Amino acid sequence: MSYNVKFEDVGLRDYKDTWDYQLSIFEELKGCKTREKLPGENAEDCGTGTLIFVEHPSVYTLGKSGSADNLFLDNLQLRARGAQFYRIDRGGDITYHGPGQIVGYPIFDLEILKIGLKEYIFRLEEAIIRTIAEFGLAGSRFQGGTGVWLDPEIKGKARKICAIGVKASRYITMHGFAFNVNTDLQWFDYINPCGFTDRGVTSLGRETGERQDIGKVKDILKNRLRDQFDLQWINEEG
Repeated sequence: MSYNVKFEDVGLRDYKDTWDYQLSIFEELKGCKTREKLPGENAEDCGTGTLIFVEHPSVYTLGKSGSADNLFLDNLQLRARGAQFYRIDRGGDITYHGPGQIVGYPIFDLEILKIGLKEYIFRLEEAIIRTIAEFGLAGSRFQGGTGVWLDPEIKGKARKICAIGVKASRYITMHGFAFNVNTDLQWFDYINPCGFTDRGVTSLGRETGERQDIGKVKDILKNRLRDQFDLQWINEEG
């Protein structure tokens, strides 16, 4: 049975505003699962997920298990560069979000999908791997960290194209992935990306040698996510 999901592409949007928005959806979905159902309401009404695509103005986020030492800028330097910084409640260490990057926030019920958190992350990675394959790139996983990598086992060449950091409570997910399409990679020079000191970061644009149509990439990725999770978009016809 397909999983009903509302898809939203909210464009360029402030990180904190988007965080608050996804948190409101997350809490509503979580609360719906635990409360007594109203007359005429059924269990499936609590099962509808949401998938948000967004680009953020420049911001660094640090996961709950990360180290602030992996950010090389102080508050004054951040402000001078027009960037923000947030400590957040996802897994993983530090990463960067900015224009030209597809950030995805799936707010899904893993209980309805009948998968665990490990399988959920695996499927997110697989959707990215299959997306970049359409551009001739061979993405893969790295045993020492989540996300999608190119040449992960080759010293001096390993580079990440998509970071993943999630949170789950009562089987409901939030946060998600950050896929570098046309991202300005110089922003990663100010951090140890995902806590790594010996691995680089790349983008679809860099790897293909040309700036990509991010709308086209979003369409491909959206379809690959649909395939991986057997999604049914409830706010689209057909």
